[in-house]
Amino acid sequence: MSVPLYQAKAELFRTLGHPVRIRVLELLQDGPKPVRDLLAVIEVEASNLSQQLAVLRRAGMVTSHRDGPLVMYALSTPDVADLLAAGRRILGAVLTDRDGLLDELRATGGDR
Repeated sequence: MSVPLYQAKAELFRTLGHPVRIRVLELLQDGPKPVRDLLAVIEVEASNLSQQLAVLRRAGMVTSHRDGPLVMYALSTPDVADLLAAGRRILGAVLTDRDGLLDELRATGGDR
């Protein structure tokens, strides 16, 4: 029995529901990186990063391969970067709307 599309989408968005995972995806937009470079920037325990990378791998959002002693991670498709960019645009619009509402509330004294 196949999973309904809306359920698969929900799983995809749940995968994005952790700050470390988002940060990893942001860093990988510039190209493949070894785990040690991700650790240096993200500043979490190695075991935590390993868990988050495993979640991203299982979801198909990143790929990994060995390059000598290094394990390299990369975005599985440029569409992941597009998704992050869409998230930034949506967040910018939402925050702009909230700022506008806040300004309106201040200007009217909240009477409307």
